[in-house]
Amino acid sequence: MSDASTARAGRRGRGGGGAARRAQRSAVSFETAKYIERNVPNFEVLTEEAIAVIEANAEQVLEEIGVAFVDNPQALERWRAAGAEVTGERVRIPRGLARELIKTAPSEFTQHARNPERSVVIGGRNLVLAPIYGPPFVRDVDGGRRYATMDDFHKFVKLAYMSKWLHHSGGTVCEPTDVAVNKRHLDMLLAHMTLSDKPFMGSVTDPDRARDSIEMAEILFGADFVDTNTVMTSLININSPLTFDATMMGALEAYAAKNQAAIISPFIVGGAMAPVSVAGTLTQVLAEVMAGVAYSQLIRPGAPAIFGTFVTSIDMNSGAPTFGTPEAAKITYGAGQLARRLGLPYRSAGSFNGSKLPDAQAGYETANSLNVGLLAGVNFMLHSCGWLEGGLVADFEKFVMDADQLGALHGIAKGVDIDENAQAMDALREVGPGGHYLGCAHTQSNFKSAFWRSDVLDYKPFETWDEEGGRDTRQLARVRVEKLLADYQQPALDPAINEALHAYVAAKKDSMPDAFG
Repeated sequence: MSDASTARAGRRGRGGGGAARRAQRSAVSFETAKYIERNVPNFEVLTEEAIAVIEANAEQVLEEIGVAFVDNPQALERWRAAGAEVTGERVRIPRGLARELIKTAPSEFTQHARNPERSVVIGGRNLVLAPIYGPPFVRDVDGGRRYATMDDFHKFVKLAYMSKWLHHSGGTVCEPTDVAVNKRHLDMLLAHMTLSDKPFMGSVTDPDRARDSIEMAEILFGADFVDTNTVMTSLININSPLTFDATMMGALEAYAAKNQAAIISPFIVGGAMAPVSVAGTLTQVLAEVMAGVAYSQLIRPGAPAIFGTFVTSIDMNSGAPTFGTPEAAKITYGAGQLARRLGLPYRSAGSFNGSKLPDAQAGYETANSLNVGLLAGVNFMLHSCGWLEGGLVADFEKFVMDADQLGALHGIAKGVDIDENAQAMDALREVGPGGHYLGCAHTQSNFKSAFWRSDVLDYKPFETWDEEGGRDTRQLARVRVEKLLADYQQPALDPAINEALHAYVAAKKDSMPDAFG
């Protein structure tokens, strides 16, 4: 996109703001809960002594072993100018340098949505929930396991938009394999921007695709707004151990330069890409995150960055990843403490499981991971719903099952009210010994909001359940998927912006041949 066309797109975005706001006010709106604001304490598994040891060891790793910046001469020059020792592609960072650079990264920031009411604040005591990211396969009860298509992607974006407890539209909710590799990011971004008005993520599979994401965001929000506000979050995976490849770093450079947020996230499989011990893994995670976030600040001081931790262990018999384990929980808790010590927002946890179906294994492992994430102080939870088979599969029924359970996290995070109404002294006096509370004034005043209620799970008497077909949770979730998609209404978007986005995507696609490799 040329500078002139970018400017025109920016003018369209700014000029259409009033029309977009008027259209938004007249649109049918579906309730989305505000991002979680925790009123419960974080669970901390590391002692002060353990934290000190891990922090010292991470500094030693950066100074003595160093990290590799592969095929990125410009990054090596930036590090050399900052005071690091550069030998070949190995960067050794003097003790304290990375920590000093990180100080300019914000402890919290706002990611703006095109609907301002759905903007989110990432960091502090907040938790933002986003759907699964990256699977090449999808599954549902009717079609089974299959390669994902763009139609599947559209359905997931609509489900995320319609899900009350999800605050974020996500990114690559599934990988649409029916669209060329070099073009599918355009269609995915277009879907997030037009089918939903929640915040979304940018593409990271190539630096040029990151730049496309920024240009499309400039059309949607206006170029001036994007330059001074964060409208995208992106997932920058580190090739653990201690390797930063040119593709991911190129995407990070593009986003950081434009003040767009990056999740700096080691991809940890304990025993394969990190040590088998919790302390050893936390040392490597901290070293990698410090190097990545520090590099983002070399690009643009103040660029938003998130301390990311994706953790799984390995089954030593099969070599398959395992989820929901005690070791993963301890690493998630510990990394949260380390992130807070750095003053950075924290990303971890999700609906992780290794099951092939949304069965008991999936439920147990998912519940372990989701609850650990809440108590660990996670600020941005990617993969919070839809995950199956170690992340290879996005499952439609599990998506709505998980999205429903995210409501329980909202309920837990509220903590315990202790105001006069919550004390319920009038109810205790009214009922007295041996009575019941069903008809008392306090119950009548509070029953509608007192308890969280599932939109999926079945609590009917056996006879009623049996008469309705004896449906299990997956069958009930299938009904929920159908209802949400049937009720979906596209959020209003200024026609000029919509036209400009579609024109941009069409022009970009026409400018290059399909590539599926």
